Amino acid sequence: MSDSGDSDVAWTYYKDRPEWSDVTPVPEDEGPNLVVVIAHSDKFVDVYDYFRAVLQNNERSERALHLTKDAVELNPANYTVWQYRRDLLKALGTDLRSELEYVELVIKNSPKNYQVWHHRRVLVEWLQDPTQEMELTGDALMQDPKNYHAWQHRQWAIKTFGLYEKEMDFVDNLISDDVRNNSAWNQRYFVVNNHLGWSDLNVQREICYTLEKIKFIKNNESAWNYLRGVLIHDKRGLTGNAVVTSFCEELYKNKCRSPYLLAFIIDICDEAVKKGEVNLLHSATRAVALCQALAGKYDKIRSKYWNYMCEKFKKAAEQEEIDREAANNIDDE
Repeated sequence: MSDSGDSDVAWTYYKDRPEWSDVTPVPEDEGPNLVVVIAHSDKFVDVYDYFRAVLQNNERSERALHLTKDAVELNPANYTVWQYRRDLLKALGTDLRSELEYVELVIKNSPKNYQVWHHRRVLVEWLQDPTQEMELTGDALMQDPKNYHAWQHRQWAIKTFGLYEKEMDFVDNLISDDVRNNSAWNQRYFVVNNHLGWSDLNVQREICYTLEKIKFIKNNESAWNYLRGVLIHDKRGLTGNAVVTSFCEELYKNKCRSPYLLAFIIDICDEAVKKGEVNLLHSATRAVALCQALAGKYDKIRSKYWNYMCEKFKKAAEQEEIDREAANNIDDE
């Protein structure tokens, strides 16, 4: 769907159609001082000149509705065309089921167009019938698992009409196909957060699920971010969940130096310092060493950030050293 209509062999310009002879086309007014002139095709100019005319006259007719379809074909992202089409659908009492079929075809040709997805949403709201939305968005996401507009529409339909039942299976299949699919991880969080809830059982289940995925690919930012999101809902925090801390330390012990693992251990150290629960593994001193390793070797692209964090932890590490010396002096006495 683009400005390429001059190749249409059977196309008849609106200006040559007898049934449109009563309409005076309205040319585009681009102002007196043009900087860049867009080279539209003759077909584009013809269609939009007549579209502006019917819009100006606020014409409510079947021919105007058909005209909007031609205008959409040439520019499916034109908000004004879609809004006028919705006004016509209401005024003419058009069969909305047939409109759903039409919009599905437009989506298949222009799957990342916000305006067509918005039009679809309005139709579903009018009909109060979401029965086709899971399949439609599922098909779109099979073509492109990271299609933001499809995910947005799917989340809206699920939340509005309570369509959560099979969503975790759908998400799990996507993650199994591509464990780095950040959109699928986000959808998993959406389902738990809005439907299943963060009971302790669900929190621990999600932790175990995520750790298994990290075992599979340790350098997977999506899974590490999800783990952080889940642990927000664990009342024990990062330092208090022995399953997570033991998992991280085991990876580190086995020479894993994923920047996401090191960053996660730094977060554990940071929480331990703030809680006053410093130990041999989790301290500001260790955080300093990890920040230096990230800045100098494992995450050089963000070296400035890690150097900044290093300076922050150095102050806490100095205090740890003072406290350690004080404790040793007490023991000596």
